[in-house]
Amino acid sequence: MKAFARLLLLVAAIIVVSSVHAAEFDEAPRVQAALEQGLAAEKGKGVGRNLWLAIRLYCDAATMGSPEGFMRIGRVLATGHGLARKPEVANAYLALAASLGNEDALKYYDSRHGNAELQGDCDALAGAEDAESEVSAFNMDAYLSKQSFDKQKIVRLIHHWAPKYQVDARFVLAIALAESNMNPTAVSPKNAQGVMQLIPATQERFGVLRPFDPEQNIKGGMAYIRWLERRFAGDWRLVAAAYNAGEGVVDRHAGIPPYAETQQYVRRVMHFAGMATEKSLRFN
Repeated sequence: MKAFARLLLLVAAIIVVSSVHAAEFDEAPRVQAALEQGLAAEKGKGVGRNLWLAIRLYCDAATMGSPEGFMRIGRVLATGHGLARKPEVANAYLALAASLGNEDALKYYDSRHGNAELQGDCDALAGAEDAESEVSAFNMDAYLSKQSFDKQKIVRLIHHWAPKYQVDARFVLAIALAESNMNPTAVSPKNAQGVMQLIPATQERFGVLRPFDPEQNIKGGMAYIRWLERRFAGDWRLVAAAYNAGEGVVDRHAGIPPYAETQQYVRRVMHFAGMATEKSLRFN
């Protein structure tokens, strides 16, 4: 609960200091990727309709500082059916999103109900319904098959180059989905670029001269993943954590760091790649 409260204060502080409209937070590639994948689960586009999976993905976006993520959690809980309909909890998330500047939140706010007190973090919503098994229902192959022609080309490039770099193609695809949803023109606030979201230092380190060229970017990302696999003895959880937070952070914590964003990132990558196990979802 304390960690969640700190997250909310951080999000609010970022918005106040930067005076950025909430919608602009969606432009961060990792946030946008989680929102797009959550929408696919919410609407059943490319993957089976799964509201708990949608909540989990929207929670990932919210944890990265997205008011839109909080709004969409509220929307699912306000408009869902059965166990996924929780109007008081929905109101709490919608009120939070509105307070952070999201203009769409009030469209779904139902004044006939009160506001629940938020308990724990938003990830606990799905966990309360035993959604770990539900999240693993994200069918990456089905999702990829519904992507655009340009993204299909990226999928083929990853399958082509993965054996040459001695990396697992599904793991690379999972990283690409989590990083940018395979957007070759994506640029993050920290200037990470392209499909694999390589920062300039990583580009230089692995010989990437044209980061917005999908093939070069993918090859650079694979070279980095291969390097991380050697450093962390092939432990994909640590590789994913290092890709998200940096290998130095993983070294300092002697494992996956206690950061909500990184832990959710690892969970999402492992699920997308079909590598999730009970151990891979446990971080303590």
